[in-house]
Amino acid sequence: MGAAWDKLSPRQKSWTMAATVALISVTAGYGLSQLGESGSQANGNGGSSSAECEDVLYWYDPMVPGQRFDEPGKSPFMDMELVPKCAGEEATSGVQIDAGLVQNFGIRTAEAEYGVLEPDVSVTGVLAYNGRDVAIVQPRAGGFVQRTYGRAPDDVVSRGAPLADILVPEWGGAQQEYLAVLNSGDEQLAQAMRERMRLLGMSNGQISSVGRTGRAQATITVTAPTGGAITMLGVRPGMTVMAGQTLAEITGFSPIWLEASVPETQAANIRVGQPVSATLTAFPDERFSGPIIAILPSAQDASRTITVRAQLPNPSGRLKPGMFAQVSLTPDTRRALLVPSEAVIRTGRRTIVMIKQDEGGFMPAEVRIGREAGGRTEVLAGLSQGEEVVTSGQFLLDSEASLAGLDVRAIDEAGPDRDGEDQPATFSAIGTIEKIADGSVTLRHGPVPRLDWPAMTMSFRTKNAAQISGFEEGDRVRFTFTQQDAGPRIETIRSAGQ
Repeated sequence: MGAAWDKLSPRQKSWTMAATVALISVTAGYGLSQLGESGSQANGNGGSSSAECEDVLYWYDPMVPGQRFDEPGKSPFMDMELVPKCAGEEATSGVQIDAGLVQNFGIRTAEAEYGVLEPDVSVTGVLAYNGRDVAIVQPRAGGFVQRTYGRAPDDVVSRGAPLADILVPEWGGAQQEYLAVLNSGDEQLAQAMRERMRLLGMSNGQISSVGRTGRAQATITVTAPTGGAITMLGVRPGMTVMAGQTLAEITGFSPIWLEASVPETQAANIRVGQPVSATLTAFPDERFSGPIIAILPSAQDASRTITVRAQLPNPSGRLKPGMFAQVSLTPDTRRALLVPSEAVIRTGRRTIVMIKQDEGGFMPAEVRIGREAGGRTEVLAGLSQGEEVVTSGQFLLDSEASLAGLDVRAIDEAGPDRDGEDQPATFSAIGTIEKIADGSVTLRHGPVPRLDWPAMTMSFRTKNAAQISGFEEGDRVRFTFTQQDAGPRIETIRSAGQ
């Protein structure tokens, strides 16, 4: 074998390995099928004739379980007899494996239990200027720029720092007239002159300074109204400027903004006020934290992300706009019914888990899942606390369930409530309607293993008349119910053929 294997090409080796894996998979599936069939026959649920069934629903070929037949006979697909599907079998059927072989097949289980799911979303982000801290610098009067103090774009300035000196000719003449009126002693006329100077753009401080010093001051120094970086500078020496013209824009960065791109699949888990933490490439040993202050209204078409804006303290100015950050967002936590993520089987059409029923018995059940984090998945419906799900070997069991034509347990729509507390447990069964009365329905149903009920005929309360509208006595139905103080109550009911 060794010499022959060495002579094979890499492609031939790959084909040989693939064929070997396929053969092992088929052999394992056949072994499980044989175990399932022997378990069913031992329980009196299997066989090739309808004599072992009190009520046969249909016949099927185990190799093509989706095709159903109304009469027994030979399978049109395989050279074998059709197998009957017995009434009540849906409630008790499952993949049966000898308890001694469970360990050999590597089948492990875990309980569904309530806990707190704390998903951690890690994304990238960039620091940016604080767009809410922007000051526009404009002169209160037109004139000629005499000096700009050597300022340039992106310079960081403090509040009150000088930006430009502007000579305003109109101020000179008005101030000279004001000084002449003061010397005349006419207070009423002096008040009128002060009002005129205010209209020309002079502040009360400048007017008082002229009256106190007795000298005209026709040059105004424009200063920064707030601290920050000069993000736009539109003034140079020698320019002529108009009143209200924008000379500069000053933008703050303390606190500084952090803008992160979050996948739109996480949009429902993000809210304003939620804390975030960030690690910067410039300071790898430090973590910076702050709240989300805005979630931008539009998504990026190319990356399918939304922009989340957080605010970080920056008193010393160490954090600079444009720095790259790794951002960690922790969505709101809530109690939820959790199972190991490896227990979840996604088929494309639905999501199922394999539930351990008893010693060596397993049944597929459909579930509706939510968030996933830390190797655990949130179950929104279809599972109850304490039920054991298969975490290893579940794909072999699922394959055997498909071959045996087992029905998947439907989702119990009650499930846990939004606060993570248990609603009344919901149970499922299949049966025949014996009697329909006002407010109740009598059903002859199969066993309910979760309640240790044998097959029996009993009355169930209904929610309302519309719940059983369209059904007649003798109809085969699949239903779910809850146990309440007043007795069992139907939660959902539908035709067994659906």
